[in-house]
Amino acid sequence: MMSIISEHGYRIDGRLPHQIRNINCRLGVYPQAEGSSYIEQGNTKILCAVYGPHEAKRSKQLQDRCVINCQYSVATFSGLERKNRPRGDRKANEFTRLLEKTFESAIMINAFPGSQIDIFCEVVQNDGSLLAACVNAATLALCDAGIPMKALVSASACGFVDSKCLVDLSNREETDLTPRMTVATLGNTSQIVLIELENRLHSNHLPQVLAQSTKTCADVFECLHAAVRAHLPGSVAIF
Repeated sequence: MMSIISEHGYRIDGRLPHQIRNINCRLGVYPQAEGSSYIEQGNTKILCAVYGPHEAKRSKQLQDRCVINCQYSVATFSGLERKNRPRGDRKANEFTRLLEKTFESAIMINAFPGSQIDIFCEVVQNDGSLLAACVNAATLALCDAGIPMKALVSASACGFVDSKCLVDLSNREETDLTPRMTVATLGNTSQIVLIELENRLHSNHLPQVLAQSTKTCADVFECLHAAVRAHLPGSVAIF
């Protein structure tokens, strides 16, 4: 079995532990939606569409703020094995809940009482760090839709192997029993709006992983900010 980190300190794909994969993204890729985006983080590819704000169903309406409704799904061709993954499976439901909580903290929800904003994330290709990539794609789609947010949200997944933090994990690195954490921050700050831990991590290592995760979020933020500036010239000041 190949080690995640070589004796020379390199990962399976040739990156150093602190290096993120290349990020390529586009906004406005689906004209039928109010906002949309497509993002590639390495070989992980996510398509996101945003609809609204529109009037919420009476059963879901909140008089003081809008409802954030997210749906997460995985294309059958996204991985090496073609599987029909039901939209309501346990992992999809967990990601949906985390995405909703994240953007409830970021969107100015009090500006749209009684309404609803729908965020749809589709995994086109899976090569790890799915939740982080969905957060980043949704941020761009919300910007494209003109939804007011407190700041851009940027996310990163970080693992801990051999006393080292590995950022922006690939699928190969995630399939080992690696303690890993997904963190999202608001703007170019250390204000955390999402934190998810998978597998056990000793409490002594938590500060190191959390610090590296927030630092990586700042790196991702620069990429997202540049994409928004290129797509929406003149709106830079709000970020």
